[in-house]
Amino acid sequence: MKKLIFMAFAVLAGMLAGCSPYTLVNNETYNNANLADYSTFRIVTPADGEMPPGMQAVTYYNIAAAIREQMVMRGFTEDANSPLLINIGLTVHREIETEPAIPPGYMPYAGPYYNGYYPFFMYPRSYYWNSYYANAKVITGIYREGVLTMDMVNINKKLPLYSASVATILENGNARFRNLEGIAEAVKTLFSKFPVPLEPQYRK
Repeated sequence: MKKLIFMAFAVLAGMLAGCSPYTLVNNETYNNANLADYSTFRIVTPADGEMPPGMQAVTYYNIAAAIREQMVMRGFTEDANSPLLINIGLTVHREIETEPAIPPGYMPYAGPYYNGYYPFFMYPRSYYWNSYYANAKVITGIYREGVLTMDMVNINKKLPLYSASVATILENGNARFRNLEGIAEAVKTLFSKFPVPLEPQYRK
């Protein structure tokens, strides 16, 4: 009997250990975009706007490195002049709770929000996200602290192409960002339904 109980606990522990702490909460392509038509990309930098409150430079560089790796493994080349801009947004409730819940002139392109609070995008989303691009899954999805949202935009045309969100890049039970390995795993989940597949040499 004791042996059976021990085995049950071992199986349960294995199942719990196998559960991923990351969840893809949004995955949407816009304007019938074919992302395979693009061969280059560039990632938003602090010079393009400003980092979300509470995000340190090391966290930004870890996120950018993880996104870069996923794009390169899909055959894209990083180019500072690329029309394909990858914008980064972050929902950190505790850092922006002093902001108005729904500010005057609020429009759906403010983005997915948690309890009335919207994510902080490094490159302001309003520059390319018009109200008619709003999608119910983006606006009313389940968002919470540490949700990382990635927009892909043809910045030359101000045309949204793709958006995905993953929860959560914060450590469970506290407000610390995950380390490089944790962020890489979160971003891997972020790209789990990306419409351009991995190059053959990177597939398992």
